[in-house]
Amino acid sequence: MSTALQALAAEASTCTGCRLAAGRTTVVFGSGSPTADLMFVGEGPGAREDEQGVPFVGRSGQLLDRLLAEELDMDRSDCYIANVVKCRPPGNRDPRPDEIAACRPYLERQLDLVDPTVVVTLGNFSSKLLLGTDVGITKLRGQAYRFGDPERHLVPTFHPAAALRGGADVLARMRADLVRAWMLVEAG
Repeated sequence: MSTALQALAAEASTCTGCRLAAGRTTVVFGSGSPTADLMFVGEGPGAREDEQGVPFVGRSGQLLDRLLAEELDMDRSDCYIANVVKCRPPGNRDPRPDEIAACRPYLERQLDLVDPTVVVTLGNFSSKLLLGTDVGITKLRGQAYRFGDPERHLVPTFHPAAALRGGADVLARMRADLVRAWMLVEAG
């Protein structure tokens, strides 16, 4: 991790900006290459992530790891993985607007510091937040968008948990989205 990312992670580790701080075991800041061309942004940590302090280590993370290997011939250490909120919502409930707002500066700073070419949003929360829309993931996915300053590519796809529940069709769509993201990375 770069010095600047380490400093930001240290700052986040003591955050008490919202109610999620009271119930966390650890802040799940992010992991992977600090110079990654490809960044994944999920919703928030689950129980396994809260225990280990690393995003996407549970069943959803295992599926993401598998898709990275199979579709992109890539290991998670080659990309950067973060979440919208850095602390686990109780009972894995959806993060609330004030919790998202409290964590947003950390995510924006992660985007600035990693400076990826392409961001893949996993699910509704990260897609809606970064695109500034109320449109759901089912309608958003299947294409790439320009966002941010500096302008980057954003490829929304389903959260791996949806693929675990939704079966082969959702998984096939996720695979196609990952290939789309990689083509944008390669195009520069």
